[in-house]
Amino acid sequence: MSSQKLRFAIFGNIYQAAKSASIPQILSFLAGRQAEILVEKEFYHYLTHERGLDVCADGLIADGSFSADFAISMGGDGTFLKSAHFVGDKGIPVLGVNMGRLGFLADVPPVELEDVLQSLFDGSYGVEQRTVIQVETDGEALDICPRALNDIAVLKRDDASMISIRASIDGEHLVTYQADGLIVSTPTGSTAYSLSNGGPVLVPQTGVLCLTAVAPHSLNIRPVVVSDEAVITLSVESRSHNFLIAVDGRSAKCGEHTRLTIRKAPYKISVVKRSGHTYYTTLREKMMWGADGRV
Repeated sequence: MSSQKLRFAIFGNIYQAAKSASIPQILSFLAGRQAEILVEKEFYHYLTHERGLDVCADGLIADGSFSADFAISMGGDGTFLKSAHFVGDKGIPVLGVNMGRLGFLADVPPVELEDVLQSLFDGSYGVEQRTVIQVETDGEALDICPRALNDIAVLKRDDASMISIRASIDGEHLVTYQADGLIVSTPTGSTAYSLSNGGPVLVPQTGVLCLTAVAPHSLNIRPVVVSDEAVITLSVESRSHNFLIAVDGRSAKCGEHTRLTIRKAPYKISVVKRSGHTYYTTLREKMMWGADGRV
């Protein structure tokens, strides 16, 4: 076992009590190994005030100004995305503990938690690098973080008719989508919103992005896979004169003349992987990939 004193940043779900059920187990395990513990501020107040737990933290995380050896995400994939947002370009490996239902990113079950935590102290773990994308606007500034681990989507407003989205790749016109929206997803996000709209599964480290239309008004529109070195430009027209942009599920309103530029971010997110578990293992177990219901 390593004698190094490690620092952990802990993030969690503040909406469902069941998703923080293992937090006493984590805190006890880390304290027993003299680890330094930082807890995200909102999660800390939820645990101490609403759950009535005794949380001994060495510090609270209110923004991106923290450092740690590892980040632990307690919840589902939404909590993992929030954790990745806090980590940003720090290069801190993120461990996702699945306290939800599917848990594709947060794939460590609570029963394996202590073994996986021990592997962090022993150094017997793997790390995968996941691509991040970012969006820039030529007009109004966004009031949300512009970087996404999963996807960036342009969507019609709830009460609006479909929108027109002119898409260009590296300055060359691709197509003008007539649809309810358009999703630009990373390989990590290919098993999320894009998949539910008919997009393909993209294996991490393949160096690609996917453009998937949401309810296109044409039968011959299909998802398009492009290099993640490409620069994607989107211009939107809408009868309501505005539209929504959703970045990993966080949405903001934009005026229709706002031009969006989407490209790969200058950093990646490091994801802790359990020994012996690969992407294909997760694909089969979590997505029931290739399962035959006749057997």
